[in-house]
Amino acid sequence: RRQVRNGRTRESRSAAPTAGKGSVSSLPRCRCPAHSHSYYQASEHTSCGKTDYAFEMACSNIRYGEGVTKEIGMDLQNLGARNVCLMTDKNLSQLPPVKAVLDSLVKHGVQFRCYDKVRVEPTDTSFKEAIDFAKRGSFDAYVAVGGGSVIDTCKAANLYACHPEASFLDFVNIPIGKGKPVTATLKPLIAVPTTAGTGSETTGVAIFDFESLKAKTGIASRAIKPTLGMVDPLHTLHMPQRVAANSGFDVLCHALESYTALPYHMRSPCPPNPISRPAYQGSNPISDVWSRHALHIVAKYLKRAVRDPGDMEARSSMHLASVFAGIGFGNAGVHLCHGMSYPIAGHVKTFRAKDYNVDHPLVPHGLSVVLTSPAVFMFTGCMCPERHLEAAEILGADVRSAKREDAGVVLADTLRKLLFDLNVDDGLGAIGYTKDDIPALVRGTIPQERVTKLAPRPHTEEDLTGLFESAMKLF
Repeated sequence: RRQVRNGRTRESRSAAPTAGKGSVSSLPRCRCPAHSHSYYQASEHTSCGKTDYAFEMACSNIRYGEGVTKEIGMDLQNLGARNVCLMTDKNLSQLPPVKAVLDSLVKHGVQFRCYDKVRVEPTDTSFKEAIDFAKRGSFDAYVAVGGGSVIDTCKAANLYACHPEASFLDFVNIPIGKGKPVTATLKPLIAVPTTAGTGSETTGVAIFDFESLKAKTGIASRAIKPTLGMVDPLHTLHMPQRVAANSGFDVLCHALESYTALPYHMRSPCPPNPISRPAYQGSNPISDVWSRHALHIVAKYLKRAVRDPGDMEARSSMHLASVFAGIGFGNAGVHLCHGMSYPIAGHVKTFRAKDYNVDHPLVPHGLSVVLTSPAVFMFTGCMCPERHLEAAEILGADVRSAKREDAGVVLADTLRKLLFDLNVDDGLGAIGYTKDDIPALVRGTIPQERVTKLAPRPHTEEDLTGLFESAMKLF
């Protein structure tokens, strides 16, 4: 069987004492190399060997508050912006979030041009159209008002407008593109997220469908992260129920995957130059804080945010959870749920998700990610059982009598219950896939090495086949 990622494990030399009864902390400490007591002890060496020895945190500046969007005109004035590109999509262009931005720009005399042709779940073609608009406009600042599709498109437009000589594949992730480092200084970009899911306002990642391969890929560089993420919870009140659910599932998986990812000091290769250190570096003690906190918020507020669009506390909290998880996964990375989601979205046949006003078949990103989550965490549970059990406990499971060897089952069952309660489609079969599609889904996952290599458990093509088979039906 051909390995998608090679790896080996060894037993940790130390185990921590147990704590009190009635929680995950009372379980024996995880002894796998990924999550042992000595997990984050400093490396003995200070120069690069085969694996990395350092990690770094990068995040956009974040401003949060009800109605804070009214400040955006002043921000652009403070930046000295004279020619601003405002990007959004056709649906949002008619809604209050864009109106709030436009009102502030006009009030403060900021000159701008609007691009409202962003595609929900963007493609390489839609990216290129936005890039052409940006190149023609000679803009000195950018504003993105929307969900991850809009923000990611705006990141790409800013990037390539500042590198007019670059070909499109120059900055696209290896192995599909060349993965070149970004060398030019980009223009300021202010992101105004209107969904509570992608965390794109915090990260240096821009994702798109590469149409010829029917799979998602992207651009990953700290250089493309927004200058400022303006998080205004009033904008989330306009999300329809299924948009709120699927956005929340993205938060959930960002937090779970980054918290269970391969540790940064086990990721290879070690970059010869810090400019080459990837944005997704593996789990680390700072990302852990953000990811774990995001999970607590999801557990408390996701169901409320979906069921009652007017629940300001729940929707505001999920908006913040998206930011928190974004800071976590934006530096630690994600793994199999996201890697497998890209061909699920890319190979969509006729499925059109409820509450999405689009003119093309669409599996929303959060849905494509969460449908594989029970299968994935059943598979990875053996590598870092303590973390899987902790996540299950945060999400409401009683783990007091759980055994370490059952960690994957416990988390998978906890996720299935959550998804059932929120009326999620019953697996890949419910969105139009059959077992005959699995070979193509596996082939579409293999190029996603940027994220799949961060899975805590090595996997083969046969393993991926089994995971897709398990995800065909959830309940």
